[in-house]
Amino acid sequence: MTILKSVDDLESVRESILSKRDSKKPCISVCSGTGCHASGCVAVTETLREALKKKNLEDKVEVRTTGCHGFCERGPITVIFPSGIFYQMVTPDDVEEIITETIINDRIVDRLLYIDPVSGKKITYEKDVPFYSRQKRILFGNNGLIDPRNIEEYIAVGGYAALEKVLQSMQPEEVIGEIKKSGLRGRGGAGFPTGLKWEIARKSKGDVKYIVCNADEGDPGAYMDRSLLEGNPHSVLEGMLIGAYAVGAKQGFIYVRHEYPLAVENVKIAIDQMREYGLLGEDILGTGFSFDIRLVIGAGAFVCGEESALMASIEGRKGEPRQRPPFPAEKGIWGKPTNINNVETWANVPLIITKGAEWFSSIGTEGSKGTKIFSLVGQINNTGLVEVPMGIPLREMVYEIGGGIPDDKKFKAVQTGGPSGGCIPEQLLDLRVDFEELKEAGSMMGSGGMVVMNEDTCMVDTAKYFLEFLRDESCGKCLVCREGIDRMLEIVTGITEGRGKEEDLETLQELGEMVKDVSMCGLGQTAPNPLLSTLTYFEDEYLAHIRDKKCPAGVCRALIEYRIREDKCTGCGACLRACPQEAISGEKKELHTIDQEKCIRCGICFQTCKFDAIEKR
Repeated sequence: MTILKSVDDLESVRESILSKRDSKKPCISVCSGTGCHASGCVAVTETLREALKKKNLEDKVEVRTTGCHGFCERGPITVIFPSGIFYQMVTPDDVEEIITETIINDRIVDRLLYIDPVSGKKITYEKDVPFYSRQKRILFGNNGLIDPRNIEEYIAVGGYAALEKVLQSMQPEEVIGEIKKSGLRGRGGAGFPTGLKWEIARKSKGDVKYIVCNADEGDPGAYMDRSLLEGNPHSVLEGMLIGAYAVGAKQGFIYVRHEYPLAVENVKIAIDQMREYGLLGEDILGTGFSFDIRLVIGAGAFVCGEESALMASIEGRKGEPRQRPPFPAEKGIWGKPTNINNVETWANVPLIITKGAEWFSSIGTEGSKGTKIFSLVGQINNTGLVEVPMGIPLREMVYEIGGGIPDDKKFKAVQTGGPSGGCIPEQLLDLRVDFEELKEAGSMMGSGGMVVMNEDTCMVDTAKYFLEFLRDESCGKCLVCREGIDRMLEIVTGITEGRGKEEDLETLQELGEMVKDVSMCGLGQTAPNPLLSTLTYFEDEYLAHIRDKKCPAGVCRALIEYRIREDKCTGCGACLRACPQEAISGEKKELHTIDQEKCIRCGICFQTCKFDAIEKR
């Protein structure tokens, strides 16, 4: 390990690392993100290393643990370089065959290949998997190539070259100008121009300034920031260094929620390695620039994703938003000018500096530049993390990258922007995914959560679910948010239980608009989005619940009823034995019946019957 005392030292280390690398040497890359950890990647990696050692191949074949590859449902993912052979759902039992067939005999293990559900073809190489081939992975591109716990691997792929350029040849104002020219907007949800935010912080008066990385990713089903921090933490840390130089800060904070243990561990390792190499601390690379980073672990409150609540938490106070102005760039942590950006925003910065503002702004749309990472989850064939150019149509996301809806079900809606986003219906599937068009449709970009729903989803129940989440996560400081969300939830719950009235819809619309307009912080201002969007696009479902006392999707328990069909019941007794309420009666080989007074509509009988004798009404 070499302490880097100058820009020239950094360049020398990079050249030294590259000179020792053999691009033709086989490398077995094992995805080691959280998803693949849950699928057993650690056991696969250990088995690979043991098997190679037994065959005296440990010096001839490298095993590399990497960050998340994105296609999480197919984990553990193993890619064999330099050819890029893609094996999915690998287990320790597959290791011997991989080494013998692919590494030694240069043959493909067919059963480990991915089968495209659309064409039915087996796909050999990662680049050809439709899930990847339609993406533009400029942020996630190195996730599957480097070990996130080895700073030298980041340096080898060009890491810290942007910092080198900035410290060697750019003034702070020039850095800010480049970020402004790129059109980069905040990826945390609001989409505020990043360069403008930096400029305000730079011009704010104060002898002490702070920068913050907001990694308090709390949207259900969203894990983009987690995967970047786990798989390529140095890209985020380098972005923070450049931002600190630009705004004039000497101290930075990374605020990570405690539910992200692997991200926390990898960031700690990365920070320690930066200090060892002289990339943090005093007089970085001998340029006179000094900066340090402190990791802060949050308690998991959703509201702490809001800037002012996050700052309060860093200060050791209760995570509550405060009235703005003053904005953080003017008066932030401990009253000092503070610049806050989210993980993905920081990770874009080194790329913009290295490749230029023109390159970045050539990607995306007029008002939304670059790429965006989404977590594509829900009722869809291909779930995982997707990085695409801004402006991609929703239809392409769902049907080409996502592979469509499982079991030949119909698409119903996609919710973008997390619990504060809106639900977009089938008629808007050709909508382009950018800040402006999503907002016009009654949704938002948010941090990048995208939940796909099929025909079996009740949109009234969906609105209820997100209202429950936001009610529980509201800090309660703001009266209109606290009481408004609670009242909206009360009315929607009544509708799902058959107590709704048609005038409730007008009340909900008025209440939602009021909460949006009057709430103090972003949580309250966006909380009505799921409700208002479902009212706009799925009013017929609300009316069915109210007028007909029926849930068209058969989800709302109070409005469904299970009946045993006389023409199909064989009297096998399977439903009787399975019913937890003893609500089913009947003799063997005779018609069974359900006591509606005892039935709790759990649906176990419906799932148990093999003769389709139980119908849901």
